[in-house]
Amino acid sequence: MLLTIVAFIVALGLLIAVHEYGHYRVAVACGVKVLRFSVGFGRPLLRWQPKGSPTEFVIGAFPLGGYVRMLDEREAPVPEAERHLAFNHQSLRKRAAIVAAGPLANLALAVLLYAVVNWSGVQEPRPILASPFAGSVASQAGLHGGELVLDQALGDDEARPVRSFEDLRWALARGALDGEDVRLTVQSRPGGPERQVLLPLSAMDASQADATLFRAIGIAGPWTRPVLGGLVDGGAAQRAGLRDGDLVLRVGAVDIVDGAQLREAIRAAVQDGAAVAQDWRIERDGRTLALPVTPDVADEAGRPLGRIGAYVGAPPEMVQVRYGPLEGFTLGARRTWEVSVLTLRMMGRMVIGQASIKNLSGPLTIADYAGRSASMGLTQYLTFLALISVSLGVLNLLPLPVLDGGHLMYYLWEGVTGRCVPEAWMERLQRGGVAVLLLMMTIALFNDITRLIG
Repeated sequence: MLLTIVAFIVALGLLIAVHEYGHYRVAVACGVKVLRFSVGFGRPLLRWQPKGSPTEFVIGAFPLGGYVRMLDEREAPVPEAERHLAFNHQSLRKRAAIVAAGPLANLALAVLLYAVVNWSGVQEPRPILASPFAGSVASQAGLHGGELVLDQALGDDEARPVRSFEDLRWALARGALDGEDVRLTVQSRPGGPERQVLLPLSAMDASQADATLFRAIGIAGPWTRPVLGGLVDGGAAQRAGLRDGDLVLRVGAVDIVDGAQLREAIRAAVQDGAAVAQDWRIERDGRTLALPVTPDVADEAGRPLGRIGAYVGAPPEMVQVRYGPLEGFTLGARRTWEVSVLTLRMMGRMVIGQASIKNLSGPLTIADYAGRSASMGLTQYLTFLALISVSLGVLNLLPLPVLDGGHLMYYLWEGVTGRCVPEAWMERLQRGGVAVLLLMMTIALFNDITRLIG
Protein backbone atom coordinates (compact mmCIF):
# COMPACT_ATOMS: atom_id res chain seq x y z
CA MET A 1 0.00 0.00 0.00
CA LEU A 2 2.82 2.43 0.89
CA LEU A 3 4.59 1.68 -2.40
CA THR A 4 1.36 2.34 -4.31
CA ILE A 5 0.83 5.70 -2.59
CA VAL A 6 4.44 6.81 -3.12
CA ALA A 7 4.51 5.65 -6.77
CA PHE A 8 1.20 7.42 -7.44
CA ILE A 9 2.31 10.71 -5.86
CA VAL A 10 5.66 10.64 -7.66
CA ALA A 11 3.92 9.94 -10.97
CA LEU A 12 1.38 12.72 -10.52
CA GLY A 13 3.97 15.19 -9.28
CA LEU A 14 6.33 14.54 -12.19
CA LEU A 15 3.71 14.62 -14.92
CA ILE A 16 1.98 17.73 -13.58
CA ALA A 17 5.31 19.52 -13.03
CA VAL A 18 6.43 18.77 -16.59
CA HIS A 19 3.07 19.92 -17.97
CA GLU A 20 3.11 23.21 -16.08
CA TYR A 21 6.80 23.75 -16.79
CA GLY A 22 5.99 23.59 -20.50
CA HIS A 23 3.52 26.48 -20.05
CA TYR A 24 5.98 28.36 -17.81
CA ARG A 25 9.06 27.99 -20.00
CA VAL A 26 7.33 29.12 -23.20
CA ALA A 27 5.56 31.99 -21.38
CA VAL A 28 8.92 33.31 -20.15
CA ALA A 29 10.41 32.86 -23.62
CA CYS A 30 7.52 34.89 -25.08
CA GLY A 31 8.10 37.75 -22.63
CA VAL A 32 5.12 37.10 -20.32
CA LYS A 33 5.48 37.77 -16.61
CA VAL A 34 4.69 34.62 -14.61
CA LEU A 35 3.42 35.34 -11.09
CA ARG A 36 3.11 31.79 -9.71
CA PHE A 37 4.10 28.27 -10.72
CA SER A 38 2.16 25.73 -8.65
CA VAL A 39 2.21 21.95 -8.56
CA GLY A 40 -0.92 20.97 -6.62
CA PHE A 41 -3.83 22.96 -5.26
CA GLY A 42 -4.92 24.09 -1.82
CA ARG A 43 -2.78 25.20 1.09
CA PRO A 44 0.88 25.62 0.09
CA LEU A 45 3.16 23.06 1.72
CA LEU A 46 6.28 24.66 0.32
CA ARG A 47 6.92 27.97 -1.41
CA TRP A 48 9.98 29.85 -2.58
CA GLN A 49 10.94 32.69 -4.92
CA PRO A 50 14.40 32.78 -6.51
CA LYS A 51 16.28 36.04 -6.11
CA GLY A 52 15.55 38.38 -9.00
CA SER A 53 12.66 36.26 -10.29
CA PRO A 54 9.06 37.56 -10.39
CA THR A 55 7.75 33.99 -10.06
CA GLU A 56 6.72 32.33 -6.82
CA PHE A 57 7.08 28.53 -6.91
CA VAL A 58 4.57 26.55 -4.82
CA ILE A 59 3.86 22.92 -3.94
CA GLY A 60 0.22 22.54 -2.89
CA ALA A 61 -1.41 20.10 -0.49
CA PHE A 62 -3.55 18.38 -3.15
CA PRO A 63 -1.42 17.01 -6.02
CA LEU A 64 -4.32 16.44 -8.45
CA GLY A 65 -3.34 19.28 -10.78
CA GLY A 66 -1.38 22.50 -11.03
CA TYR A 67 -1.36 25.89 -12.68
CA VAL A 68 0.80 28.73 -13.99
CA ARG A 69 -0.58 32.16 -13.07
CA MET A 70 0.49 34.84 -15.52
CA LEU A 71 0.04 38.60 -15.53
CA ASP A 72 -3.33 39.09 -17.23
CA GLU A 73 -5.72 42.05 -17.32
CA ARG A 74 -8.70 39.66 -17.35
CA GLU A 75 -7.81 38.53 -13.83
CA ALA A 76 -6.52 41.71 -12.15
CA PRO A 77 -5.56 45.29 -13.02
CA VAL A 78 -2.14 45.58 -14.64
CA PRO A 79 0.07 48.68 -14.27
CA GLU A 80 0.57 50.58 -17.51
CA ALA A 81 4.33 49.96 -17.36
CA GLU A 82 3.79 46.17 -17.35
CA ARG A 83 1.01 45.86 -19.92
CA HIS A 84 3.46 44.53 -22.51
CA LEU A 85 4.23 41.66 -20.08
CA ALA A 86 0.57 40.60 -19.75
CA PHE A 87 -0.61 37.40 -21.39
CA ASN A 88 -3.68 38.99 -22.95
CA HIS A 89 -1.52 41.55 -24.77
CA GLN A 90 0.55 38.94 -26.58
CA SER A 91 0.07 38.03 -30.22
CA LEU A 92 -2.23 35.15 -31.15
CA ARG A 93 0.76 33.03 -32.11
CA LYS A 94 2.45 33.52 -28.74
CA ARG A 95 -0.72 32.81 -26.75
CA ALA A 96 -1.33 29.62 -28.71
CA ALA A 97 2.28 28.51 -28.21
CA ILE A 98 2.07 29.06 -24.44
CA VAL A 99 -1.18 27.08 -24.16
CA ALA A 100 0.01 24.21 -26.39
CA ALA A 101 3.35 23.94 -24.58
CA GLY A 102 1.91 22.03 -21.60
CA PRO A 103 0.47 19.04 -23.49
CA LEU A 104 3.44 19.01 -25.85
CA ALA A 105 5.78 18.86 -22.84
CA ASN A 106 3.97 15.71 -21.67
CA LEU A 107 4.32 14.13 -25.11
CA ALA A 108 8.02 15.07 -25.19
CA LEU A 109 8.47 13.47 -21.76
CA ALA A 110 6.84 10.28 -23.06
CA VAL A 111 9.28 10.17 -25.99
CA LEU A 112 12.19 10.54 -23.57
CA LEU A 113 10.88 7.89 -21.16
CA TYR A 114 10.25 5.37 -23.95
CA ALA A 115 13.71 6.12 -25.30
CA VAL A 116 15.33 5.55 -21.88
CA VAL A 117 13.55 2.19 -21.62
CA ASN A 118 14.74 1.28 -25.12
CA TRP A 119 18.32 2.29 -24.31
CA SER A 120 18.52 0.58 -20.92
CA GLY A 121 16.96 -2.66 -22.13
CA VAL A 122 14.30 -4.80 -20.54
CA GLN A 123 13.63 -8.50 -20.04
CA GLU A 124 10.47 -9.45 -21.92
CA PRO A 125 8.88 -12.78 -22.91
CA ARG A 126 10.15 -14.22 -26.17
CA PRO A 127 7.47 -14.01 -28.92
CA ILE A 128 6.59 -17.71 -28.87
CA LEU A 129 2.84 -18.30 -29.13
CA ALA A 130 0.83 -20.22 -26.58
CA SER A 131 -1.79 -22.66 -27.78
CA PRO A 132 -4.68 -20.49 -29.08
CA PHE A 133 -8.13 -20.75 -27.54
CA ALA A 134 -10.58 -22.97 -29.41
CA GLY A 135 -12.65 -21.05 -31.93
CA SER A 136 -10.47 -17.95 -31.69
CA VAL A 137 -9.14 -15.96 -34.64
CA ALA A 138 -5.64 -17.42 -34.17
CA SER A 139 -6.95 -20.98 -34.04
CA GLN A 140 -8.98 -20.53 -37.20
CA ALA A 141 -5.95 -18.99 -38.92
CA GLY A 142 -4.01 -22.23 -38.43
CA LEU A 143 -1.85 -21.45 -35.40
CA HIS A 144 -1.35 -24.35 -32.97
CA GLY A 145 1.02 -22.99 -30.31
CA GLY A 146 4.79 -23.07 -30.03
CA GLU A 147 5.33 -20.90 -33.13
CA LEU A 148 8.04 -18.22 -32.95
CA VAL A 149 6.86 -14.91 -34.41
CA LEU A 150 9.58 -13.28 -36.53
CA ASP A 151 7.79 -10.18 -37.85
CA GLN A 152 4.37 -8.58 -38.21
CA ALA A 153 2.68 -6.24 -40.66
CA LEU A 154 -0.44 -4.19 -39.98
CA GLY A 155 -2.72 -3.96 -43.03
CA ASP A 156 -0.62 -2.95 -46.04
CA ASP A 157 2.22 -1.58 -43.92
CA GLU A 158 5.78 -2.83 -44.23
CA ALA A 159 6.65 -5.77 -41.99
CA ARG A 160 8.40 -4.96 -38.70
CA PRO A 161 10.51 -7.39 -36.68
CA VAL A 162 8.94 -8.70 -33.48
CA ARG A 163 11.54 -8.76 -30.71
CA SER A 164 9.31 -9.69 -27.78
CA PHE A 165 5.81 -10.82 -26.89
CA GLU A 166 5.00 -7.25 -25.84
CA ASP A 167 5.78 -6.09 -29.40
CA LEU A 168 3.31 -8.68 -30.64
CA ARG A 169 0.57 -7.70 -28.15
CA TRP A 170 0.93 -4.06 -29.17
CA ALA A 171 0.58 -4.96 -32.86
CA LEU A 172 -2.50 -7.08 -32.16
CA ALA A 173 -4.13 -4.34 -30.07
CA ARG A 174 -3.50 -1.77 -32.81
CA GLY A 175 -4.85 -4.10 -35.48
CA ALA A 176 -8.04 -4.91 -33.55
CA LEU A 177 -8.78 -1.33 -32.51
CA ASP A 178 -7.88 0.13 -35.92
CA GLY A 179 -9.86 -2.53 -37.80
CA GLU A 180 -6.76 -3.76 -39.67
CA ASP A 181 -5.72 -7.32 -40.42
CA VAL A 182 -2.34 -8.44 -39.03
CA ARG A 183 0.06 -10.61 -41.01
CA LEU A 184 2.55 -12.69 -39.01
CA THR A 185 5.67 -14.51 -40.19
CA VAL A 186 6.23 -17.53 -37.94
CA GLN A 187 8.47 -20.56 -37.49
CA SER A 188 7.05 -23.77 -36.05
CA ARG A 189 10.50 -24.78 -34.77
CA PRO A 190 13.90 -23.04 -34.49
CA GLY A 191 15.61 -22.97 -37.88
CA GLY A 192 12.55 -24.47 -39.55
CA PRO A 193 10.70 -23.12 -42.59
CA GLU A 194 8.94 -19.78 -42.32
CA ARG A 195 5.28 -19.28 -43.15
CA GLN A 196 2.87 -16.39 -43.12
CA VAL A 197 -0.38 -16.34 -41.17
CA LEU A 198 -3.11 -13.74 -41.67
CA LEU A 199 -5.19 -12.76 -38.64
CA PRO A 200 -8.41 -11.11 -39.93
CA LEU A 201 -8.79 -8.68 -37.04
CA SER A 202 -10.75 -6.22 -39.19
CA ALA A 203 -13.81 -8.43 -38.70
CA MET A 204 -13.60 -8.34 -34.90
CA ASP A 205 -15.70 -6.35 -32.46
CA ALA A 206 -13.00 -4.52 -30.53
CA SER A 207 -15.28 -2.52 -28.23
CA GLN A 208 -13.43 -3.82 -25.17
CA ALA A 209 -9.69 -3.17 -25.09
CA ASP A 210 -8.95 -5.64 -22.30
CA ALA A 211 -8.08 -9.28 -21.70
CA THR A 212 -11.28 -10.45 -23.44
CA LEU A 213 -10.02 -8.87 -26.65
CA PHE A 214 -6.84 -10.97 -26.64
CA ARG A 215 -8.84 -14.04 -25.67
CA ALA A 216 -11.04 -13.53 -28.74
CA ILE A 217 -7.91 -13.12 -30.86
CA GLY A 218 -6.60 -16.29 -29.22
CA ILE A 219 -3.18 -14.96 -28.21
CA ALA A 220 -3.40 -14.00 -24.55
CA GLY A 221 0.09 -14.92 -23.33
CA PRO A 222 3.48 -16.31 -24.34
CA TRP A 223 4.30 -20.00 -24.57
CA THR A 224 5.25 -21.78 -21.33
CA ARG A 225 6.32 -25.36 -20.63
CA PRO A 226 3.35 -27.35 -19.21
CA VAL A 227 5.03 -28.22 -15.91
CA LEU A 228 3.56 -28.20 -12.41
CA GLY A 229 4.83 -26.45 -9.32
CA GLY A 230 3.75 -25.12 -5.94
CA LEU A 231 1.38 -27.98 -5.14
CA VAL A 232 -1.09 -27.16 -2.37
CA ASP A 233 -1.31 -29.64 0.49
CA GLY A 234 -4.47 -31.68 0.11
CA GLY A 235 -5.23 -30.22 -3.33
CA ALA A 236 -6.40 -32.24 -6.33
CA ALA A 237 -2.87 -32.41 -7.81
CA GLN A 238 -1.36 -33.82 -4.61
CA ARG A 239 -4.22 -36.28 -4.15
CA ALA A 240 -3.63 -37.59 -7.68
CA GLY A 241 0.05 -38.26 -6.95
CA LEU A 242 1.44 -35.39 -8.99
CA ARG A 243 4.68 -33.69 -7.95
CA ASP A 244 6.55 -30.43 -8.49
CA GLY A 245 8.36 -30.49 -11.83
CA ASP A 246 6.04 -33.00 -13.55
CA LEU A 247 5.81 -32.30 -17.29
CA VAL A 248 2.30 -32.90 -18.63
CA LEU A 249 2.31 -34.56 -22.07
CA ARG A 250 -1.35 -35.42 -22.61
CA VAL A 251 -4.77 -34.94 -21.02
CA GLY A 252 -7.24 -37.53 -22.27
CA ALA A 253 -6.74 -37.78 -26.03
CA VAL A 254 -5.28 -34.27 -26.40
CA ASP A 255 -1.53 -33.62 -26.63
CA ILE A 256 -0.56 -30.71 -24.39
CA VAL A 257 1.56 -28.04 -26.08
CA ASP A 258 1.95 -25.46 -23.32
CA GLY A 259 0.81 -24.25 -19.91
CA ALA A 260 -2.09 -22.16 -21.25
CA GLN A 261 -3.60 -25.19 -22.97
CA LEU A 262 -3.21 -27.25 -19.80
CA ARG A 263 -4.92 -24.57 -17.71
CA GLU A 264 -7.86 -24.51 -20.14
CA ALA A 265 -8.15 -28.31 -19.99
CA ILE A 266 -8.27 -28.19 -16.19
CA ARG A 267 -10.81 -25.36 -16.15
CA ALA A 268 -13.06 -27.27 -18.55
CA ALA A 269 -13.08 -30.47 -16.45
CA VAL A 270 -16.53 -29.71 -15.02
CA GLN A 271 -19.87 -31.04 -16.19
CA ASP A 272 -23.21 -30.10 -14.64
CA GLY A 273 -21.38 -28.53 -11.71
CA ALA A 274 -19.40 -31.70 -10.90
CA ALA A 275 -15.72 -32.46 -11.59
CA VAL A 276 -14.85 -34.83 -14.43
CA ALA A 277 -11.95 -37.26 -14.01
CA GLN A 278 -9.13 -36.90 -16.56
CA ASP A 279 -6.43 -39.34 -17.66
CA TRP A 280 -3.09 -37.55 -17.57
CA ARG A 281 0.18 -38.68 -19.12
CA ILE A 282 3.20 -37.04 -17.54
CA GLU A 283 6.98 -37.17 -17.72
CA ARG A 284 8.91 -37.44 -14.41
CA ASP A 285 12.66 -38.02 -14.13
CA GLY A 286 12.80 -39.37 -17.68
CA ARG A 287 9.91 -41.80 -17.12
CA THR A 288 6.39 -41.60 -18.59
CA LEU A 289 3.54 -42.13 -16.12
CA ALA A 290 -0.23 -42.31 -16.44
CA LEU A 291 -2.29 -40.83 -13.59
CA PRO A 292 -6.03 -40.18 -13.16
CA VAL A 293 -6.68 -36.60 -12.02
CA THR A 294 -10.00 -35.27 -10.71
CA PRO A 295 -9.91 -31.46 -10.33
CA ASP A 296 -11.69 -29.62 -7.56
CA VAL A 297 -14.59 -27.37 -8.52
CA ALA A 298 -14.35 -23.64 -7.78
CA ASP A 299 -16.86 -20.89 -8.43
CA GLU A 300 -15.58 -17.97 -10.51
CA ALA A 301 -18.12 -15.18 -11.13
CA GLY A 302 -20.95 -17.69 -10.87
CA ARG A 303 -19.33 -20.18 -13.23
CA PRO A 304 -17.98 -23.56 -11.97
CA LEU A 305 -14.39 -24.19 -13.09
CA GLY A 306 -11.83 -26.91 -12.45
CA ARG A 307 -8.84 -26.32 -10.16
CA ILE A 308 -6.01 -28.68 -9.16
CA GLY A 309 -4.27 -26.67 -6.44
CA ALA A 310 -0.96 -26.16 -8.23
CA TYR A 311 0.88 -23.61 -10.30
CA VAL A 312 0.43 -24.63 -13.94
CA GLY A 313 3.09 -23.64 -16.47
CA ALA A 314 6.74 -22.61 -16.10
CA PRO A 315 7.79 -18.95 -16.41
CA PRO A 316 8.01 -17.93 -20.10
CA GLU A 317 11.34 -17.83 -21.92
CA MET A 318 12.72 -14.30 -21.65
CA VAL A 319 14.79 -12.18 -24.02
CA GLN A 320 16.72 -8.96 -23.46
CA VAL A 321 15.38 -6.17 -25.68
CA ARG A 322 17.73 -3.19 -26.09
CA TYR A 323 18.18 -0.57 -28.81
CA GLY A 324 20.95 1.81 -29.83
CA PRO A 325 20.84 5.59 -29.25
CA LEU A 326 19.23 6.68 -32.53
CA GLU A 327 16.98 3.65 -32.96
CA GLY A 328 15.85 3.80 -29.34
CA PHE A 329 14.90 7.48 -29.62
CA THR A 330 13.15 6.96 -32.98
CA LEU A 331 11.15 4.04 -31.60
CA GLY A 332 10.29 6.13 -28.52
CA ALA A 333 8.88 8.87 -30.76
CA ARG A 334 7.01 6.29 -32.86
CA ARG A 335 5.52 4.61 -29.79
CA THR A 336 4.41 8.00 -28.42
CA TRP A 337 2.72 8.81 -31.73
CA GLU A 338 1.05 5.40 -31.94
CA VAL A 339 -0.25 5.55 -28.35
CA SER A 340 -1.55 9.09 -28.97
CA VAL A 341 -3.43 8.05 -32.11
CA LEU A 342 -4.76 4.93 -30.43
CA THR A 343 -5.95 6.98 -27.44
CA LEU A 344 -7.77 9.45 -29.69
CA ARG A 345 -9.40 6.66 -31.69
CA MET A 346 -10.55 4.91 -28.52
CA MET A 347 -12.02 8.17 -27.20
CA GLY A 348 -13.76 8.72 -30.52
CA ARG A 349 -15.21 5.22 -30.44
CA MET A 350 -16.51 5.77 -26.92
CA VAL A 351 -18.20 9.02 -28.01
CA ILE A 352 -20.05 7.33 -30.90
CA GLY A 353 -20.84 4.19 -28.90
CA GLN A 354 -18.48 1.78 -30.71
CA ALA A 355 -16.37 1.24 -27.57
CA SER A 356 -17.45 0.74 -23.99
CA ILE A 357 -17.11 3.61 -21.50
CA LYS A 358 -15.76 0.95 -19.13
CA ASN A 359 -12.39 1.66 -20.75
CA LEU A 360 -12.25 5.01 -18.91
CA SER A 361 -9.95 4.80 -15.90
CA GLY A 362 -9.69 7.16 -12.95
CA PRO A 363 -7.22 7.90 -10.15
CA LEU A 364 -7.80 4.63 -8.27
CA THR A 365 -6.90 2.50 -11.28
CA ILE A 366 -3.93 4.74 -12.09
CA ALA A 367 -2.71 4.44 -8.50
CA ASP A 368 -3.11 0.66 -8.63
CA TYR A 369 -1.08 0.38 -11.83
CA ALA A 370 1.51 2.80 -10.46
CA GLY A 371 2.10 0.52 -7.49
CA ARG A 372 2.14 -2.65 -9.60
CA SER A 373 4.59 -1.25 -12.15
CA ALA A 374 6.86 0.14 -9.42
CA SER A 375 6.95 -3.26 -7.70
CA MET A 376 8.06 -4.84 -11.00
CA GLY A 377 11.08 -2.58 -11.38
CA LEU A 378 12.24 0.80 -12.67
CA THR A 379 11.84 -0.07 -16.35
CA GLN A 380 8.18 -1.05 -15.95
CA TYR A 381 7.52 2.07 -13.88
CA LEU A 382 9.08 4.30 -16.56
CA THR A 383 6.92 2.61 -19.19
CA PHE A 384 3.85 3.28 -17.03
CA LEU A 385 4.89 6.95 -16.65
CA ALA A 386 5.30 7.27 -20.42
CA LEU A 387 1.82 5.85 -21.04
CA ILE A 388 0.17 8.17 -18.51
CA SER A 389 2.15 11.14 -19.85
CA VAL A 390 0.80 10.46 -23.35
CA SER A 391 -2.73 10.17 -21.96
CA LEU A 392 -2.38 13.46 -20.08
CA GLY A 393 -1.01 15.24 -23.14
CA VAL A 394 -3.74 13.91 -25.45
CA LEU A 395 -6.51 14.60 -22.92
CA ASN A 396 -5.44 18.23 -22.54
CA LEU A 397 -5.46 18.73 -26.31
CA LEU A 398 -9.14 17.73 -26.55
CA PRO A 399 -11.32 20.69 -27.64
CA LEU A 400 -13.07 21.01 -24.28
CA PRO A 401 -13.30 24.64 -23.13
CA VAL A 402 -11.78 24.02 -19.69
CA LEU A 403 -8.74 22.24 -21.15
CA ASP A 404 -5.79 23.57 -23.13
CA GLY A 405 -7.38 22.24 -26.30
CA GLY A 406 -10.44 24.37 -25.61
CA HIS A 407 -8.33 27.53 -25.44
CA LEU A 408 -6.64 26.53 -28.68
CA MET A 409 -10.12 26.17 -30.17
CA TYR A 410 -10.86 29.77 -29.11
CA TYR A 411 -7.63 30.95 -30.73
CA LEU A 412 -8.49 29.08 -33.93
CA TRP A 413 -11.80 30.97 -34.03
CA GLU A 414 -9.94 34.24 -33.43
CA GLY A 415 -7.44 33.45 -36.17
CA VAL A 416 -10.15 32.62 -38.71
CA THR A 417 -12.62 35.42 -37.89
CA GLY A 418 -10.26 38.08 -36.56
CA ARG A 419 -12.48 38.43 -33.45
CA CYS A 420 -12.28 36.99 -29.95
CA VAL A 421 -14.99 34.63 -28.78
CA PRO A 422 -17.75 36.75 -27.15
CA GLU A 423 -17.75 36.72 -23.36
CA ALA A 424 -21.31 35.33 -23.20
CA TRP A 425 -20.36 32.39 -25.43
CA MET A 426 -17.14 31.89 -23.49
CA GLU A 427 -19.12 31.56 -20.24
CA ARG A 428 -21.57 29.06 -21.75
CA LEU A 429 -18.79 26.98 -23.26
CA GLN A 430 -16.88 26.95 -19.98
CA ARG A 431 -19.95 25.68 -18.13
CA GLY A 432 -20.51 22.99 -20.75
CA GLY A 433 -16.86 21.96 -20.62
CA VAL A 434 -16.96 21.66 -16.84
CA ALA A 435 -20.10 19.51 -17.07
CA VAL A 436 -18.53 17.17 -19.64
CA LEU A 437 -15.33 16.90 -17.62
CA LEU A 438 -17.23 16.16 -14.40
CA LEU A 439 -19.24 13.49 -16.23
CA MET A 440 -16.05 11.85 -17.52
CA MET A 441 -14.51 11.94 -14.04
CA THR A 442 -17.65 10.43 -12.51
CA ILE A 443 -17.71 7.58 -15.04
CA ALA A 444 -13.99 6.95 -14.55
CA LEU A 445 -14.35 6.86 -10.75
CA PHE A 446 -17.36 4.53 -11.02
CA ASN A 447 -15.32 2.21 -13.26
CA ASP A 448 -12.49 2.29 -10.70
CA ILE A 449 -14.77 1.29 -7.85
CA THR A 450 -16.44 -1.41 -9.96
CA ARG A 451 -13.04 -2.93 -10.79
CA LEU A 452 -11.95 -2.86 -7.15
CA ILE A 453 -15.06 -4.51 -5.73
CA GLY A 454 -15.35 -6.87 -8.70
